Amino acid sequence: MKAIVTVGLKPGVLDVQGKAVASALKELGFGGVHDARVGKRIEIELDASLDAATAEAQVKEMCEKLLANTVIESYRVEIAR
Repeated sequence: MKAIVTVGLKPGVLDVQGKAVASALKELGFGGVHDARVGKRIEIELDASLDAATAEAQVKEMCEKLLANTVIESYRVEIAR
């Protein structure tokens, strides 16, 4: 079983990397770009014997303890069989 965690800055938190990406894209001729946000995707292989609810609960705990800085970041968990 695989868990996919997507972490990104919360709305209102300045995304310096996103601003740099948006600026670079504009300079490359992509004038329709107004903004960009940069985040991270983490794929975790889990024991296949776990049920989906337990797996999701464990991954959320991982996010709270290590994978996301919950003061400035939000996260989304997807469990894929």
